Amino acid sequence: MIIEKVLGNVSTIEKRTPHVERVYLESDLLVKRIQRVITDHGREIGIRLKDNKDLVDGDILHMDEKNMIVISVKEDDVLVIMPTSIGQMGDIAHQLGNRHLPAQFVGDEMLVQYDYLVEKLLKQVKVPYKRENRKVGQAFRHIGHSHG
Repeated sequence: MIIEKVLGNVSTIEKRTPHVERVYLESDLLVKRIQRVITDHGREIGIRLKDNKDLVDGDILHMDEKNMIVISVKEDDVLVIMPTSIGQMGDIAHQLGNRHLPAQFVGDEMLVQYDYLVEKLLKQVKVPYKRENRKVGQAFRHIGHSHG
């Protein structure tokens, strides 16, 4: 089976099928438009997306009356950074930006993939954080730019 487009997302569809098959992906694979995956039922699927859009947790790859195949993102090892002030947030965001480290924001928390040097920095500057395994909705992605 070759999948060329995402049919929707389980968070927004009304009609559900009686059976769900899952494709478990690492978050960094969400940006790949062409890949071969295997469902939790052992079915091999080729993904060749025509749209230039990243996959996200809950995306539906296939659906018929009885079954749907859904993307499920595996948990990442992340640092959950919880600055106590806007100044602290600006300072740590600036320092992480200088390292070109991609971050995601969920509520008042900043998420970055675990890195022992970042953990050391957070301890040094006394910014509250915790390390945990967490499912992220989208890939951590570097934004291309140049210092020109």
